[in-house]
Amino acid sequence: MAKKKTIYTCSFCGYQAPKWLGKCPDCDQWNCFYEEIQSKTARFAPDSSHAGENRPAPITTISFNKEDRILTTITELDRVLGGGLIPGGIVLIGGDPGIGKSTLVLQALIHAAKQNLKVLYVSGEESLRQIRMRAERLDDLPESLFILAETALEKICAAIKEFTPEVLVIDSVQTVYTSDLESAPGSVSQIREISSRLINLAKSTETASFLIGHVTKEGSIAGPRVMEHMVDTVLYFEGDRGHAYRILRAVKNRFGSTDEIGVFEMGSNGLSVVESPSELFISERPEDSPGSIVVPSIEGTRPILVEIQALVAPTSLSLPRRTAIGVDHNRASVLVAVLEKKLGLTLYNQDVFVNIAGGVRLNEPGVDLGIICSIVSSKLDKSVPAKTVVCGEVGLTGEIRAVSHISVRIKEASRLGFSTCIVPKTNIKNIHADMGMSIVGASTIQEAVDYMFKK
Repeated sequence: MAKKKTIYTCSFCGYQAPKWLGKCPDCDQWNCFYEEIQSKTARFAPDSSHAGENRPAPITTISFNKEDRILTTITELDRVLGGGLIPGGIVLIGGDPGIGKSTLVLQALIHAAKQNLKVLYVSGEESLRQIRMRAERLDDLPESLFILAETALEKICAAIKEFTPEVLVIDSVQTVYTSDLESAPGSVSQIREISSRLINLAKSTETASFLIGHVTKEGSIAGPRVMEHMVDTVLYFEGDRGHAYRILRAVKNRFGSTDEIGVFEMGSNGLSVVESPSELFISERPEDSPGSIVVPSIEGTRPILVEIQALVAPTSLSLPRRTAIGVDHNRASVLVAVLEKKLGLTLYNQDVFVNIAGGVRLNEPGVDLGIICSIVSSKLDKSVPAKTVVCGEVGLTGEIRAVSHISVRIKEASRLGFSTCIVPKTNIKNIHADMGMSIVGASTIQEAVDYMFKK
């Protein structure tokens, strides 16, 4: 009997080596190589019998319809997708176990089925009875929603070709396997091959598809990174299972923006849309509490008011702690250094903790001034004036730089009852209409802090 040939594959990037390596030479990850048996079976190749029909065409002659999107009628999901599903588009959804990925896509299928669309839910993790039990608490079940419990790729592809669904869900891609490969389900080679076949099939049949993926302990989708490059959209479902709120965020979207987020609340009847996230995130804000301030942030095209909390406390450690939750740790450390240099605050012997309440993660620079003011408020033990919000980017020299969508931010703050907004002075010229609140311009953090605490 011929000896089987084994290879070692990196679980992050798919790099292959003839022997085990401690560190991947391609992506520099440690302890990521898995042993796999190399198959001699012919790999999947597209059908070439109709190759002559596919000819190059002038781009101006290609027809398209802007209204081809399939609406799930779940407003937050459609927003993150860029306006709905694209026929033939592939959406990869990742998230922690139990966060609600399967519930979200099942609700989307129910809504799509109610629009007289043929939908198919393929599950490799649950039986038909388990899916029915979970679906009963979500909504009235339409008869056009079809369920298939299967893990063999060949049977799944045959069912798709026979049923020809308009919307498809594979839950999850790590449980599906093909008999053409000898490696175990969930291995790098299996995931890569299965993803390739499913994507080719969905593109050829114009089927809008959801692929649900497991995540690693680092929080990224399990499997080779090439899988994220192959799909059209990559969504991450974030949140803490101890809290009811979930955030859907796009990290890749060929048909829309990656700046939009969707906010959901998990309840006994599944996921419900949060229409006004701003009210949600600041509803439990303590009044007259030092270290707390509200900032109008922009996520895509949507303004969201969030509460930034800071705590400055003496430390007995030789190296004080700098902890940031919800914002970039390095950015928070830079702002602490700016405070020490430009305002003369003594923070080298103080622990500094920064937190974004509600589990939101902010990546835009417009929240810099909010972080600055919250730290100063905690250090001085003085509360920020009631009904005051701030926004602005802070530079290393202590200047406050302009931010985008300033009018939209102020309108959202005014709608929720705030009366004063401190903004970059260069932004004031872009505010033409009466916003219903007092607008204060500041060019440096010294001016903003002096006004805030009336020095």
